[in-house]
Amino acid sequence: MAIKAKDLGPDVPRRGNAVGQFIGELMLKLLRWEIVGVPLSAPKAMFIGAPHTSNRDALVAVAVMLALRLRINVMVKAELFVGPFGKLIHWFGMRPVYRSKSMGLVEQSAQQYRETDKLYLGIAPEGTRHASKAWKSGFYHIAVMAGVPIQPFSLNFGERKMEFFPLFTPTGDIEADMKYLIGLYRGVVPADPSRLSIPLRELNEKD
Repeated sequence: MAIKAKDLGPDVPRRGNAVGQFIGELMLKLLRWEIVGVPLSAPKAMFIGAPHTSNRDALVAVAVMLALRLRINVMVKAELFVGPFGKLIHWFGMRPVYRSKSMGLVEQSAQQYRETDKLYLGIAPEGTRHASKAWKSGFYHIAVMAGVPIQPFSLNFGERKMEFFPLFTPTGDIEADMKYLIGLYRGVVPADPSRLSIPLRELNEKD
């Protein structure tokens, strides 16, 4: 089903206003994209998006977040939070990772979840736009440590659709869970097929 801002649950982290929503909806219309799948409702979740093969992915993601008035945060190095630029990237939903702390990214991300009532953190599990050999498991460990579900979504350039898959609760069996999550992306067409990650390439070759 098609998803609009009004379809999201009351506990979903939100941002923006009617003007931003209009701009996002206009961007999607001009790009000829739509948002489909299961409407978001959880107050906290670990967002993972794939395939990630082009800067065009970010353009679509920004349009979707504006159109849904959705707040998804991304963890970046704390050194970027300096001066006016720091305020700007904070406004865009970036959260600092302090490399000087004894805690690593997983621990710091989990702490972010514990310190707030509503939070969506987003990660590209492929880790790069350049045909990664494997998915990185950091997002999984963050979800387990924080006790939050995983929200997978796809960017399908073949159908021009961003799809939100059903919310997934990790079982603790990382091998089985990763296989399930990767399997959700069967048939999804990336912006640049030559950069498709090996796990997704192998998935499609089996069909």
